[in-house]
Amino acid sequence: MLSIYSKSSGGFCDGVSRRNFLKVGGLAMGGISLNDVLRAEAAQKSGKSHKAVIMVFLPGGPSHQDMFDMKPDAPSEIRGEFKPIPTNVAGIQICEHLPRLAKMMDKCTLIRSLADCDSGHDAFQCLTGRSAKRQPPGGWPSMGSIVSKLQGSVSPAMPAFVGLAPKMGHMPWARTGEPGYLGVAHAPFQPNRGSGTGDMELNGITLDRLGDRKTLLASFDGLRRDLDATGLMGGIDVFNQQALNVLTSPKLLHALDLSREDARNVERYGHGENRNRDDGGPRLTSHFLMARRLVEAGARVVTLAFSRWDYHSDNFGQLREDLPLLDAGLTALITDLHERGLDQDVSVVVWGEFGRTPLINPKGGRDHWPRVASALLACGGMRHGQVIGATDKHAGEPTDRPVAFGEVFATLYRQMGIDVTKAVLNDLSGRPQYLVDGYLPMPELV
Repeated sequence: MLSIYSKSSGGFCDGVSRRNFLKVGGLAMGGISLNDVLRAEAAQKSGKSHKAVIMVFLPGGPSHQDMFDMKPDAPSEIRGEFKPIPTNVAGIQICEHLPRLAKMMDKCTLIRSLADCDSGHDAFQCLTGRSAKRQPPGGWPSMGSIVSKLQGSVSPAMPAFVGLAPKMGHMPWARTGEPGYLGVAHAPFQPNRGSGTGDMELNGITLDRLGDRKTLLASFDGLRRDLDATGLMGGIDVFNQQALNVLTSPKLLHALDLSREDARNVERYGHGENRNRDDGGPRLTSHFLMARRLVEAGARVVTLAFSRWDYHSDNFGQLREDLPLLDAGLTALITDLHERGLDQDVSVVVWGEFGRTPLINPKGGRDHWPRVASALLACGGMRHGQVIGATDKHAGEPTDRPVAFGEVFATLYRQMGIDVTKAVLNDLSGRPQYLVDGYLPMPELV
């Protein structure tokens, strides 16, 4: 086993105290080694085109009626403090604090009738398309893990699945993906928060010295292989080499290094703040830029968690802080994908685990409301400039075209080149499982 230590001393937010390091050739402290990831990615090679998904999770449940489904004619205790503004698509209005998004609504689709939300704080449904109830042995895998299993890596030096925020504290609000029954080999690669590059450095180890360690590693692996009568060790050198490719190739490191980006484009995205909001995600608009750089470099699925949206009090004051940052980061991402010709291949989805109550509570907040929520889709070669679904006059119940999470996932899988009517994966009991529960891609989008 080869350990390459980094300069960073900060720990992950999972309650485990550890020095920061990457292990090549083994599993450590419940984490995932890079060669495990690459072994899974090698299972199947990608097709000619490189399709990708960027999933933006808004932890805590964003207030749909204060963002994408405003009700200006409702009583004040329902409609709240914000006013709707027109967009560049006739008949579509959104919140006044999303002015940049309003100018590019022709490049987006709003879903106002997401109707099968679970009631708990968890990223699970947004990452898997399924309820956390009645899971098969091993649990449902996230989209990134499924894509990693089915399509593998685009490049040996780039993981197929990258999560830009680790699990926060004791709450699972800001998870970026779980591998479920596919195992840790298909968990997301998770760089540390911040620049994301500290744990990728070799910390003074030259490539010559690394080569010596690699030779020593190979000699031990050769001995183990000689002693292994089952043949399970066959091919381990290939995966160790691929893991070393990630560490010694500048590709992933450069993708995470925003100093290599044009300064004017960095400024367009903005920066936000690297502070978690009570177990939510950091408000880093630069993560939107990092996600674009990662998919451009070869990642297939990138997930990120942005801020915390569980506003049981001071709903409008907190939204006044968060919405402009979301507006800046998201519109910069969509613009960037179009300018770079990636808009046909990279799908963007933005959502949270549920909506908020129509009635504003005595503390000026909105409480949990799983009956309906909103989502935004962009790019991916889909048909945009539209609203799918509608809610009643208080934004409390879907009245037209209820949409299930599974339908959105079926659509995203289709845009990735995966046929949900045919693709199956075996759970830990050996039972084949379809990727979604009988849902088909949304005809409005494809």
